[in-house]
Amino acid sequence: MAPTPPPPSSMLFGMTASDVATVLAAMATVAAIFAIYLASTVRDPMAKRVKALNERREQLKAGITASTTKRRAKLVHQRESTDRMRSLLQGMKVLQDDQLKTAQEKLAQAGIRSKDLAIAIIFGRLALPIVFGGGAAFLLYVVGIKPDWSDFKRFMVFAGALLISYKAPDIYLHNLITKRATAIRRGMPDALDLLVICAEAGLTVDAAFGRVARELGRAYPELGDEFQLTAIELSFLTERRMAFENLAKRVKLDALRGVVTTMIQTEKYGTPLASALRVLSAEFRHERMMKAEEKAARLPAIMTVPLILFILPTLFVVILGPAACSISEKL
Repeated sequence: MAPTPPPPSSMLFGMTASDVATVLAAMATVAAIFAIYLASTVRDPMAKRVKALNERREQLKAGITASTTKRRAKLVHQRESTDRMRSLLQGMKVLQDDQLKTAQEKLAQAGIRSKDLAIAIIFGRLALPIVFGGGAAFLLYVVGIKPDWSDFKRFMVFAGALLISYKAPDIYLHNLITKRATAIRRGMPDALDLLVICAEAGLTVDAAFGRVARELGRAYPELGDEFQLTAIELSFLTERRMAFENLAKRVKLDALRGVVTTMIQTEKYGTPLASALRVLSAEFRHERMMKAEEKAARLPAIMTVPLILFILPTLFVVILGPAACSISEKL
């Protein structure tokens, strides 16, 4: 005899209670395995950098080096492209010096040293809305890909395409700046401790910055690059104050601005550098501990949503499912 199918009252979306419990248990198991994998796997921030250096070393050993002519041709081609963009923007009278300076500062804060790319950022704000907005208008109003949409919904989609395409370069730069500032913030206490040691050892400020850049370059590449550039500027700029101010402009970080202010006051008034840096280092470590405690205090509120969405329904199905099936069969 064929097996008797379960009564319709015990079915949920074409599945029985045991099938639903099995699916939810499988999803919970996969989520738990993925969480354990993320917790046990710690990514090395220097792994990619070390791999690139090893590949470059192998290329140099094999004699495969990029020729100077090709690099020069690439730079010339990039300069010609930016010159064409500049001439087009100037012809349309949309290129302003303040706007160009702001874009260059954002590129420096994102770790991009080329100032010519500021022209590409401004040109992207002009070209991307035309491309994506025009494409959205063509698809919505000419091709009519969604004939069931109302006029208001089509207009909102068109306006959203224009706004997102206009803000896309700024959003991309903002993400780069935020990631770079976060990476630099992590290494600030260690950098200040090394600066204190170098100052107590009798090194000059530019030599101390260079030493810290070499020591922390592998653990914190972004901070090492900024300190190395500051050490170079300290060695050839006429005013040392300009080098510290350039460091504050290149990094969008309030903590680093406090360090720069301390260094400028030390250079101006001759106050002890080691004691001031030691106080700043203690403050930064305390701030980092406070942020860790704040994240730990936010964890119960964050876990409420996964608990309600994934854990409680599974418990309800497992505990109440058999009882509901037996009650429905008797009734």
